[in-house]
Amino acid sequence: MQTRAHTPTRIRGEEPALAGGEAAREVFQDAVLEELTSVLFKSLPRSDQRRRGLEYVQGLLGVEGRKSIRNISSLFGGEAAEQSLHHFISGSTWDWEPVRRALARHLEEISPARAYVLRPMVIPKAGDSSVGVDRRFCPSRGQIMNAQQAVGVWAVSDEHSTPINWRLHLPETWLEDEARRRQAAIPETLLPETLDQAGVEAYLGITRDWGLPVRPVVMDAREADAAGTVRRLRAAGAPMLLRVGANLRLSAADPGMPRTTAGLEMTAHQLMLMARPLRQPVIQRRPGPGGAAVHTGLTAAVRVRLPRRAVRRPAWCRDLLLLGVGENGGRWPAELWLTDITDLHPAQLLRLSRLTHRVDRDFARIAERVGIRDFSGRSYSGWHRHATLASAAHAIAVLSGTAVPETEVARAS
Repeated sequence: MQTRAHTPTRIRGEEPALAGGEAAREVFQDAVLEELTSVLFKSLPRSDQRRRGLEYVQGLLGVEGRKSIRNISSLFGGEAAEQSLHHFISGSTWDWEPVRRALARHLEEISPARAYVLRPMVIPKAGDSSVGVDRRFCPSRGQIMNAQQAVGVWAVSDEHSTPINWRLHLPETWLEDEARRRQAAIPETLLPETLDQAGVEAYLGITRDWGLPVRPVVMDAREADAAGTVRRLRAAGAPMLLRVGANLRLSAADPGMPRTTAGLEMTAHQLMLMARPLRQPVIQRRPGPGGAAVHTGLTAAVRVRLPRRAVRRPAWCRDLLLLGVGENGGRWPAELWLTDITDLHPAQLLRLSRLTHRVDRDFARIAERVGIRDFSGRSYSGWHRHATLASAAHAIAVLSGTAVPETEVARAS
């Protein structure tokens, strides 16, 4: 597999410079596949491992329906290929972290990320043998179910939204059970952590360990320990924009608020109700030359602090903004966001917050389609290798312009 001088990357708004419709797009995807996998698999020491990696990604992109190892192997020779791919994913010793690092750095070179979105992922399971499976609440279904849960770090640029790192959340019932740990080959270094702690650790892995640039962290922290998340991110020097719940307790520290509120602790919802007179319309322009100005909502931002008892060092609760978002005539506030990015206009913060919607759309139209939740093995390393190669397949679909259009996803749902 040879590395070419330039990856034929597709940027938004461009089409592959080839004729022939669907056949041309497949040719372009194959070119991106070949070049990207040559970059990703440099860390794999053996040629047969690099070949299996290429085949697995091809299968994730090409197999219809569930992306099981059996279905993927049907493209490459049936039972013998199935045994080889199963060993490559679940029984081999190759390290997935250098592959993820290569993917993240490659995407950063092509189109630098504007922010990193931390997004949880629930993976329903029928049995209880898959690593980390437990009784969990699934927000999309509104019910408790048997499932694995992970959190992904998504690099979001002006051109793409792609997962680059993953952390599988392991409950204490797994980490404290020596037999389960041994059967799933869970590393001894893994200790109990909450899902929001797992997300922060996954983010720190790409900046602290991989050397990627520090970018704003955007996440929905309504079910998380918001104060703890703020503390951990600020300790790492990571700017943040967190969606928070209405009942998060804060202290007003804004000169624009009534004097009677100074230092008074109240809920985020109460604070934003009092900030109603500070609301401003958000005016944005449609894309393209001469784009028309469009009213896209209302925002208000007030300076706040976390209660001193919620943080270990008082300095970490300073210089925070509470951002309220709503619509004319609608419920106020419809959303609440907490940030330490104090040098941006509320309209810019609002645009940054909307990156979570983009990641949700790309999860549905790309990540789901390449089988990010389809791994059926039981081992910790197998899950991570599958998630790594599914992320690579996601990137290839994005860069080659062969992802399912959002309109088709909307029709299917």
